[in-house]
Amino acid sequence: MAEIQFCDYAFNTIDLLKLAGMQHWVSNGDWNCPITIMTPVGSGIRGSIYHSHSFDATATHIPGFKIRHALHAAGRLRAHALLHRGPQSCFFLVPKALMRVALLARRGDPGRAGRRSEAVEVDRRAAGGTEQLEAAVARYARPFRALRGRPDGPAGRDLTVVSYGRTLPLCVKAAESLSPEGIDAEVIDLRSLYPYDWGRIAQSVRRTGRVLYVNEDTEITNFGEHLIRRTVEELFYELAAPPRLLAGAHLPGIGLADSLEMASVPQLPSITDSIRSLAKVEP
Repeated sequence: MAEIQFCDYAFNTIDLLKLAGMQHWVSNGDWNCPITIMTPVGSGIRGSIYHSHSFDATATHIPGFKIRHALHAAGRLRAHALLHRGPQSCFFLVPKALMRVALLARRGDPGRAGRRSEAVEVDRRAAGGTEQLEAAVARYARPFRALRGRPDGPAGRDLTVVSYGRTLPLCVKAAESLSPEGIDAEVIDLRSLYPYDWGRIAQSVRRTGRVLYVNEDTEITNFGEHLIRRTVEELFYELAAPPRLLAGAHLPGIGLADSLEMASVPQLPSITDSIRSLAKVEP
């Protein structure tokens, strides 16, 4: 297991990442490189040009890697790194901004602190041998399926919003703020970019007829564009409006000033406006 401290520096390792991802394929299964790499991604910390990039679409272009963009990744990261038996390497792309939010929440939430203590205890059990370790870590292993952003709410009626990482809680907040206006949006947390839960997305889009994909990677060759292509190819006759993408501006970097960062990537107002606009498109 390895860490690239900021995904902005992953570009310097791209050839090594390519070799790791293709090892299983080029050797016809004789050689594997099942490493797990965690790297913080995205904006939200005023990191300017060297600490604000997204790596989403770039990571999906490297053959042989599974790409996990998990909002609740701590236990799953530990489980994947310690129990991983498959030939593929794995990227965990952890939103920088949410890492800080989680830290603040944990300081004021005894429940979160308790769960963290349980996770630390897993590490301590490593001294007990492989069987004890695997039994302990298995508690944290979960399949990487897309989840409804508001798990306690009903399925959406008017449109589907698909997001992950830093923009996911913003989409949830935007959807909740529009409920008094009579707009019922279902928010889906994608969580994994490859493989991804297309069945969950398609099920929702068939019901709502409208879909908005939201992330902060730059808009050109964005992973959301791939999802739009698949939406159009497979669900065209069930759509009530063209699918839309709300993403980061196509800029070389993100500026240090507050106003520049806010204008470079989706924020709550732009997400709210996009949901409202799409919901009101006449079929």
